[in-house]
Parts: sequence; C-alpha cells; structure tokens
Amino acid sequence: MGFFSKLFGKKVEEEVKVTEKLKIGIILGSTRQGRVSPQVGEWVKGIADKRGDADYEIVDIADFNLPFLGTTDGSEPGIADWNGKLASLDGFVFIVQEYNHSITGALKNALDFAREAWNNKAAGIVSYGSTGGARAAEHLRGICGELLIADVRVHPTLSLFTDFENGTVFKPADLHLDNVNAMLDQVNAWSGALKTLR
Repeated sequence: MGFFSKLFGKKVEEEVKVTEKLKIGIILGSTRQGRVSPQVGEWVKGIADKRGDADYEIVDIADFNLPFLGTTDGSEPGIADWNGKLASLDGFVFIVQEYNHSITGALKNALDFAREAWNNKAAGIVSYGSTGGARAAEHLRGICGELLIADVRVHPTLSLFTDFENGTVFKPADLHLDNVNAMLDQVNAWSGALKTLR
C-alpha cells in the first residue's frame, strides 16, 4: 500500500470512529426481590432512545451472578462477562437506590469487580429514596473518582413519596424529564471527550 493509500485509509478509519455512536450502559444498582430499579431504568432508556445520540442499553448486575469479592477464586464466568460488558461501553448511567444512607452492597461489589473497564469514562446518576437517594449518590461519586469515572453534575433525584405509588409503582413527575435530558447531554459530551484518552 502506497503512502497516500495509507494516509487516506487512516483518515477514513478515523472518520468512521468519530461518527460511531457512543455506547451508554444504564446500570441497575439493585438485585433484591421486588426491586423497582428496572422500572426506573426502562424509563431512563425510553427518554434516552428518543434522543438518537447514542446507543443505550440496560445492564442488570443481577444477570452476571457475581460472587462476593474475595470469597472465590475468581473463575466464575460472570466476572469475565461483567468486565467484558463494561469494556464495551463508553459511559454509564447508574440507577441508584439508597440503603442505610449509601448504595447497595450488590452495586459496591459489582463496582469492585472491575478496574480498567471503568477508567476514563463518564457517568450520570439517577437516584431514588426517601430523600431522593442523595446520600447514596454522594457515596457513589467518591467511588467513581477512585475508578477514574468522571461523574457529571446534573443528578435527577426521585422521591419514594411522590414518584412511586405505594412505594412500588414508578410514576415520575413530569419535571424530571428536563433533568434526565440535561444529565444525558453531559454524559454524552464527556463520554465522547474521554474516549480520546482510551
């Protein structure tokens, strides 16, 4: 291949990379029976899909059957699958519920089961709880910093009292739509920028 073929071939490859849609995982942060995170995750995905600016998918940590970190030899297939899934994504939206003023043990365990797959990616947080899940989100932000995940500023908070009927049926107030879109604007902008570091 001649010089110009190599040059133009490289330029075409770079243009294809630039025009590829970002892949954003919407991570469900709870595995308990009766959880409402799938309802919240599907709501966020529905809003996100209408934008057409990235490929969004639900990533349910319950599907990976992760053991407790340090209790096995680490050979379970779910661990490799989890890391592979994270590595395939450019950014994240965490669906976070507050338990005892923090995130769930299942989410912390899942966060700890990967390292490089998180690095240099962006994340948004959608939280819920009696105080909108704000304390859980703040704990998650500290963990994100350690994992080199850039968490964005806009943070939709959902109340168990006003956005859920009987605490189980998700009926979000219309006012949250603008916050979710603003969060996704930031997640996409930062995910695209951080992709250049990887």
